[in-house]
Amino acid sequence: MISTDRAVHRRQSNVHEPSESAIAMLDEQGTVVGWTRAAERLVGYSAGDVVGRSAAAVLPHSEEAPTTAEFVDRCRDQRGWSGTTTVRHRDGHGLDVSLRVSMLCGHGETVRWLVSVTGIGEASGEPTNGLVRESLLARVPMGIVVRDPQLRCTWVNDTMESHDGISRDRRLGRRFTDVRPGAEAETLESAMREVMRGGPARVQDHRTWLPSSPHREHTYAASIFCLQDADGQVLGVCVISVDLTESRRARDRLAILSEGSTHLGSTLDVMRTSQELAELAVPLLADYVAVDLEESVPFGEGPPVRIGSTERRLPVFRRAGLASIHQGVPESPWAHGEVVPWPAASPFTDVLRTGMPHLEPVLDTAPGTWIDQDPERARTIQENGIHSLMLVPIRARRVLLGMVLFVRTSDPGPFQEVDVLLAEELVSRAALALDNARQYAREHTAALALQRNLLPHRLKGGAAVETASRYLPADMDHGVGGDWFDVIPLSGARVALVVGDVVGHGINAAATMGRLRTAVRTLADMELPPDELLTHLDDTVQRLAEDEADAPEQYSPAVGATCLYAVYDPVTRRCTMARAGHPPPAVVDPQGRVSFPDLPTGTPLGMGLGVPFEAAELELPEGSLLGLYTDGLVETRDHDIDVGMHRLGSALAQPGRPLEELCGRATETFPGQAPSDDATLLLVRTRTTSPSQVASWTLPGDQTAARSARHLAARQLAEWGLEGLADVTKLIVSELVTNAVRHAGGQVTLRLIHHQVLTCEVFDSSACAPRQVSARTHDENGRGLFLVAQLSRRWGSRTESGGKVVWAEEDLAPAPPPAEAVGVPPVPGKRPVLVSATSADPHVAAGREPLLR
Repeated sequence: MISTDRAVHRRQSNVHEPSESAIAMLDEQGTVVGWTRAAERLVGYSAGDVVGRSAAAVLPHSEEAPTTAEFVDRCRDQRGWSGTTTVRHRDGHGLDVSLRVSMLCGHGETVRWLVSVTGIGEASGEPTNGLVRESLLARVPMGIVVRDPQLRCTWVNDTMESHDGISRDRRLGRRFTDVRPGAEAETLESAMREVMRGGPARVQDHRTWLPSSPHREHTYAASIFCLQDADGQVLGVCVISVDLTESRRARDRLAILSEGSTHLGSTLDVMRTSQELAELAVPLLADYVAVDLEESVPFGEGPPVRIGSTERRLPVFRRAGLASIHQGVPESPWAHGEVVPWPAASPFTDVLRTGMPHLEPVLDTAPGTWIDQDPERARTIQENGIHSLMLVPIRARRVLLGMVLFVRTSDPGPFQEVDVLLAEELVSRAALALDNARQYAREHTAALALQRNLLPHRLKGGAAVETASRYLPADMDHGVGGDWFDVIPLSGARVALVVGDVVGHGINAAATMGRLRTAVRTLADMELPPDELLTHLDDTVQRLAEDEADAPEQYSPAVGATCLYAVYDPVTRRCTMARAGHPPPAVVDPQGRVSFPDLPTGTPLGMGLGVPFEAAELELPEGSLLGLYTDGLVETRDHDIDVGMHRLGSALAQPGRPLEELCGRATETFPGQAPSDDATLLLVRTRTTSPSQVASWTLPGDQTAARSARHLAARQLAEWGLEGLADVTKLIVSELVTNAVRHAGGQVTLRLIHHQVLTCEVFDSSACAPRQVSARTHDENGRGLFLVAQLSRRWGSRTESGGKVVWAEEDLAPAPPPAEAVGVPPVPGKRPVLVSATSADPHVAAGREPLLR
């Protein structure tokens, strides 16, 4: 840039505002010998006021300030000075200025001082430390040349030679066109003459190549000032040159950082962010960049690597970002996602240990270096001309996320410390985005794991129903919410169907949902009727709410829920339902007619109102479709629940279509709308147990019941082709019937159900549930239920109208155990024996007399 002293100004300068640089020239003793119009505008003194006088004339007086002679000696020792100080304006007020004193040399040992002053503003009034306060700003190298009216060089500083390669002896007494002929010199001299003639301000750069760096063009900005004597006559011009090459590179670096702030971390994908980082640094900073992430970062699993890790085993790094000025990135032997090995003696280990970047301005490929231990990299370095590299760690919260490798191949200039600083700044900004992405990946992985563990992995409808389901969380990022569904196998080929909705959505609601789902399964195992189960579940929700209300956490806990619980019996085709503030199910008969049964509504769980829940019973034809759902599927911000239920019914009214297809149709009832709440759909198609698979007998309540039950069971198993289960089944039936006769009295009903398992059920009129006890060694009784538990896959009891049912299940094709597989505690005075399929009487085989013959 060329700035002229005699520029035409559109308005009068305000001396209280910052102004352009002012130039003054002093002799060896500090006397002003040259002055500029800019200096006059800054401090109000004309050339006639100050030329020939000491520079102290414009400096405030202070007892602590050094004398002019002392200050000149200080400048001579340092060959110049820069800092901030206060100067006195002609009207008396003080101005804070940035001041720079440069030493100029002429013929022989003569010296001049060039003072450049830039106004900062009106003096703050704070006390100054003597004449000056040291500046915190670093010096910018400036080349200075003073020329006479004939444009011959009279004074020059030492820096000028490094700018254009012309020595002082060669320059002094000559014009610029004499020592550097060419168009650039002629244009510059023309600008000097125009400044001396008082021409307008102009802007112009000039370029050159220096012998010290012939591979790089240097750009300079020349500021030209006209120097005047005391009478205002032209003494010559002062040309101050600044190398803009590094300045422009600095602007490019700033552009990188600015662009990085805008584009880095545009997604929460660590691989994409790594690629953005690599592409951002090429070619402005490096010719090739590789980003390697520690293995746990992309997957959000595993412990992080700490800075300064001293473990013997090096962490595993995978390539996550690649960019090069060359097509196909030939500098990288490893593709995206591949593990990148590093030898133990490489710079990688030092960076891992110290957490500091590594710089090799000139890559040492001599024998004996770490490259010898890495033939693959050695070949790549040689083939691609890699000559300079930087390795910068990606750090966040003292955790090492990865490494970034910066390489130069085509650019002949080596990396310098300033490049390391820029790379660190760029990587630090990327580290924030990568750490956010890593945290998101960890949370996302945890949320998905939570979802996988909270919702059923596979629905088992058994012989009762065919199932399909959909779950659409409103929190699509984490994929979890407070809705749940379940299908729970029960005794007697029955199945429980559950759908529920916890208040809110997200991880907190999902955690509460998981607790409620576990509670429902526990209560279902107790064979409770639907209305009783919801009563117990309501108590559970209230206790959870009370516990969370007392917790010290600041977040609002998820409390309150709705639920629908149904039990379907394929033998009777009856479905008993109860709901707690939940929408009614959709029932579609085999002909496609849709209805929403008017079930007792019930209050939502956790309300604490004490209102009892009521159950209703429906008889469903074989092949009926039940749709259990949450309100998020049928209710949106733009549509009420009635509209949604109508659309759901229309989507399900497709007899014979696969359930998965119906699920897809039903969950698209409001296409194009993002879900405002979690949505769940559970579809079941009912099945019916054939009468030929069920056998039932009513037995008298006397001592003949057990013997009759054994004979009837054995005969029925023979009809079903299950003779292999006869011995064990007779023992189970005998024990269950005997207990019913002993403890209940009255008639006993025995039922066998042949479905996916063999179920033995005994009904009696007592409501007292059986309880398994541990018989002592001298006890004759107390082993019946123990035998049942040992011989069956599971057993239990449930209440029914007029009494209870005790049941036991057997696998249809059990692996034949060895004779000594099942042991029974011995009875005192009797020889211990083992249950065996060859025993004539199961009770005798069990080590005791038969209870009933």
